[in-house]
Parts: sequence; structure tokens; C-alpha cells
Amino acid sequence: MNGCVDELYVADSAGEPMRAVETVDAVAGGLDGDRYQGGTGYYAPFDVCEVTLVAGEALDAIREAAGIDLSGGEHRRNVVTRGVDLSELLETRFRVGDALFEGTRPRPPCQHVEEVAGLDGLMDALRDRGGICASVVEPGSLGVGDAVTYVEDVAFDGDGLAAAIEERHG
Repeated sequence: MNGCVDELYVADSAGEPMRAVETVDAVAGGLDGDRYQGGTGYYAPFDVCEVTLVAGEALDAIREAAGIDLSGGEHRRNVVTRGVDLSELLETRFRVGDALFEGTRPRPPCQHVEEVAGLDGLMDALRDRGGICASVVEPGSLGVGDAVTYVEDVAFDGDGLAAAIEERHG
């Protein structure tokens, strides 16, 4: 895998614009300063998705096929990658910068993303290209240009994941 971080985004709370950052700290529960780490995300606390990743190539394809420009964080994802097949990171541990993550599940598009962005057709355009969710395993700093590096496979089962979430978030 020769991928890297192309862009990074956080938002202060649900519905607030995504803010581009050059570096951010991954901490318990997500990215420091992001709505989901702070418990103020639209789907918090019932939909645990600490960090979201989307492929820059998917965003390019959406722009070309649907004419929808998602630059500037309109996609509502935290980490935009290049050169990474994100589906290969599901059920694995991977490193970005100094932080270690676990790829937990696909992140399907939702009506909320379309409403916040004000872009009709966005939900359909993101279908099968919405990226993945990841949990922070080891805190650390990550930045634009950092490599995304596979570490190891992780066997998930529904009960084990639920227990891990409960342990992290009480």
C-alpha cells in the first residue's frame, strides 16, 4: 500500500462546516476538536464512528460522473486519502502518522450529508463510495502527506466490537 493523507477535516459540532487542517491529534474517541470526539455529532452517541475516511479518487469520480464538487469538506469525512483501497482497511489495524486505527465498517452516505452540503444527488453519488469508519487504537498526531500503512488483520465480531465501544465510551 503506497497511500497517503491528501486532506484532513474536522467540524466543531453537528451541521457546522468542515474545517481543513494540516495536522490533527487522534485521541480517545476520535480526532481532537471534531464533533464526534466531542459527542456533538449529528449521529452521536448512538452511531459510533470515531474517524471517517474517504478516497480522493472516489471524490474525483463523483465530480466527473455527477458534476458534484465535494472539495472543501462537503463530503463530511475527516480523512481524504490517495492511493488507498479503503475496503482493504476494514477489519485491520493501520497507522496514519503516529496514530494507530482499526477499520470498523463501511460508512454509507446519509440524507444528513446531502442536507448539510445543500447538494441534491450527493447521497446517491456517494453510494458505494462513502468511505469507512475507524476507531482510534493508539493516540498520535497525523498530518497531510502522512503515509497510510497496513499493520495487521483484526478479527471482529459484533459482540467484541460492542464491548470495545462500551469500554471506550462507558
